[in-house]
Amino acid sequence: MEIRLPTQERASAGIGTGAASRVAAAAGGAVVVATGVTKIYGEGDAAVSALDDVSVDLHAGQFTAIMGPSGSGKSTLLHVLAGLDRPSGGHVYLGDVEITSLKDRALTLLRRDRIGFIFQSFNLLPTMTAAENIVLPLRIAGRRPDAAWVASIVEIVGLTDRLDHRPSELSGGQQQRVAAARALASRPEVIFADEPTGALDSKSGVELLQFLRGAVTELGQTVVMVTHDATAASYADRVLFLADGRVVDEMHEPTADAVLDYLKHLGG
Repeated sequence: MEIRLPTQERASAGIGTGAASRVAAAAGGAVVVATGVTKIYGEGDAAVSALDDVSVDLHAGQFTAIMGPSGSGKSTLLHVLAGLDRPSGGHVYLGDVEITSLKDRALTLLRRDRIGFIFQSFNLLPTMTAAENIVLPLRIAGRRPDAAWVASIVEIVGLTDRLDHRPSELSGGQQQRVAAARALASRPEVIFADEPTGALDSKSGVELLQFLRGAVTELGQTVVMVTHDATAASYADRVLFLADGRVVDEMHEPTADAVLDYLKHLGG
């Protein structure tokens, strides 16, 4: 998916064109690669290792779930992969860019222009309508929204008749769908979702998961989701299991029962 950015701005920020990511997407190769990643909080006797020598490839056009017991490092891994937190050691690549070596401004621009985010909290501006919230990141970036693309995303998430409503006039599920549409509006190379169904009721959660699944299957989107819910993980193509800061196993074509059984083995 091509992201149209001013070449001069990208070059001055130290950000590549993303060509390698688009080639990877076309070939189904890795769009995000982590090698030997560690994350340590504190120092000396108080040091805590949240990630311990993690190496993983996240494939384009694939829905990957990250799971593990509480304290296993799953949210820390997502934040490091997404450039929201810096690792203590190791390297993370988005396409042809080593994001761990970027300076703060370049990293901010990369997150803004090439990555989408969906969090448990919706992070919508209360004074703006759903339509305004969806295109806000594009407006901030000085980019003209692709009206046809945004309209197609709005239709997929079922918000066509709610675009003029402010967040306070929407249900929790509708607010999360606005956040999901916002994440897709810029055509990011990868969407990171951190417990996106955690604040939703079961019906709204299923609707969001169906949307994410459809974004992968129908739109070729790459989605990486942290979840503690075996049913949510069953929507993914692949599940990575973490324990004590390490990737200990993975499962392809997961079912809710198979994931739940494995989590019991891990103590999740």
